[in-house]
Amino acid sequence: MSTIWKPSVTVAAIVERNKRFLMVEEETNEGIRINQPAGHLDPRESLEQAVIRETLEETAHDFTPTALIGTYLSRYASPKTGDDVTYLRFAFTGEVGLQHDRPLDTGILRTMWMSYNEILNAEHIHRSPLVLQCIDDYLRGKRAPLSLMFTHPSVL
Repeated sequence: MSTIWKPSVTVAAIVERNKRFLMVEEETNEGIRINQPAGHLDPRESLEQAVIRETLEETAHDFTPTALIGTYLSRYASPKTGDDVTYLRFAFTGEVGLQHDRPLDTGILRTMWMSYNEILNAEHIHRSPLVLQCIDDYLRGKRAPLSLMFTHPSVL
């Protein structure tokens, strides 16, 4: 019986406030990298629930998604570990709410509010090429209503 290939599904929050973007600095196998609040879809959750959870875990901020910026497919081959993973990323924009007094997720060193130029100048340490692509799409005004997404109750 053959194995069915499956991409790794991830979510990301693209949050802008006062012309600055909410970013995280994180420890990876390739060293310290910059990313949006992002992470994997967990079993028994919708994509919207995943981005809310990941944003809270990585930034200690509440997050309310308001639109889907886009879906992105990319492949990553680690030069250090040899891992080869294809990611299917769903990027959302929305509003951040309260910041809670809680520890950040394992591996997250800190949160930062960065200008577009600061993000562009740090491109060499982005977690993936999707970091800049998602911000550029956000700045171009790409938005899809959340009503285009449906999660069947059997998932939850």
